[in-house]
Amino acid sequence: MKLSLGYSPCPNDTFIFYALAHGKVSPELSWHIELEDVEGLNQWAKTARLDVSKISYHAYFHLTKDYVMLSSGGALGKGVGPLIVSKESLASLSNKRVAIPGGLTTANLLLRLSQPDDVEIVSLRYDKIMPAVASGDVDAGLIIHESRFTYPDYGLKKYLDVGEWWEESTGHLLPLGGIMAKRELGKVRLTQINEALKQSLDYGYQHRAEAQPYIAAHSQEMSEEVMQKHIDLYVNTYSYDLGEKGKAAVTALYEQGKARGFLPEIAAPLFLEDL
Repeated sequence: MKLSLGYSPCPNDTFIFYALAHGKVSPELSWHIELEDVEGLNQWAKTARLDVSKISYHAYFHLTKDYVMLSSGGALGKGVGPLIVSKESLASLSNKRVAIPGGLTTANLLLRLSQPDDVEIVSLRYDKIMPAVASGDVDAGLIIHESRFTYPDYGLKKYLDVGEWWEESTGHLLPLGGIMAKRELGKVRLTQINEALKQSLDYGYQHRAEAQPYIAAHSQEMSEEVMQKHIDLYVNTYSYDLGEKGKAAVTALYEQGKARGFLPEIAAPLFLEDL
């Protein structure tokens, strides 16, 4: 049985999935790989296109009927949050045009939780946001991925670190995205997939030089320094296993979003371990 797997071309994902995609681990599993930006993956997931997929937690909360969250392979931690940046100093985002990297991104959920309700949202692909802010097409931008390292190059300034806002206001880690898989695969196969993700991450750490060309080939002309910063920031102990702190953070994000009316009621267990 060949399973379909989707993840982004970002360095953290290509680092984590290198071994899995190249048959270095778990030979009993066979994969069809598709790479797509995270918001593209979020949109694909609405039609259950893939068996296993990287997903924004915001999107996942709308997809729990068909999918369950695995404990490995995700992006969660401290200091990993999206930034709101602007060209000019702003006192508030009220009635301002703010570019976001997609409606189902966790970044957008955090923006809506942290900012006034009258913010005017403009959806752009994540790599188009900083140019739009720099040109004045929008008043501010919500940036993710490697943009947090490069926004000063566009003459932009930080308005708010939304991750810091979340951590300080809730006391929780910040959950950005994880790896979900179809519930219909069954707990035995899902557990096998989860273990394969751990093995792939282990292999990546043990064979960094071997994985580097694959990471660089999909890094959209990122410098090697920025690639490494990206991996160091988004791949951590919680990428290996969410653990109780990680699960508590995900649950807190869901509960806050639901309380504000942004998320649906969920009946199914959120995590593989709870099936």
